Amino acid sequence: MRAVIQRVTSALVRVDDTVVGEIGGGLLVLLGVSRSDTAEDARYIAGKIRDMRVFLGDGGKPMDRSVVDVRGSVLVVSQFTLYGDMRKGRRPSFDEAALPEQARTLYEAVVRELRAAQVPVATGQFQAMMHVELVNDGPVTVLVDSAKQF
Repeated sequence: MRAVIQRVTSALVRVDDTVVGEIGGGLLVLLGVSRSDTAEDARYIAGKIRDMRVFLGDGGKPMDRSVVDVRGSVLVVSQFTLYGDMRKGRRPSFDEAALPEQARTLYEAVVRELRAAQVPVATGQFQAMMHVELVNDGPVTVLVDSAKQF
């Protein structure tokens, strides 16, 4: 499972012209699921999102507080293209990306794990064409991979 995590002052997702998910300050998470991912990968990614220290602490100390500490929110958006492989040719191969049923199950597991930790969570719409708007704060962007490939 892969996540691109951005610290934001605000973020929202639109499907057609309707806002389906919106947060103020917190984290925007673009989440990709691979064919080999399991519930353990979902727990790992949710834990990283919940606990990663990317917010200012007391006295302006950088990278000292988590989204829980700052009472922020998380917007989780499914993005299978995180498993696009460009090593051959000019068109990405998505052979490693999970099929929709498996991806939806594990995407929803990440959302459940975060909510169980009392983190306010908004979501995009699974398998929809979405438009994501965000104000990246910093900018701060972190990559997380449950297979620890990076």
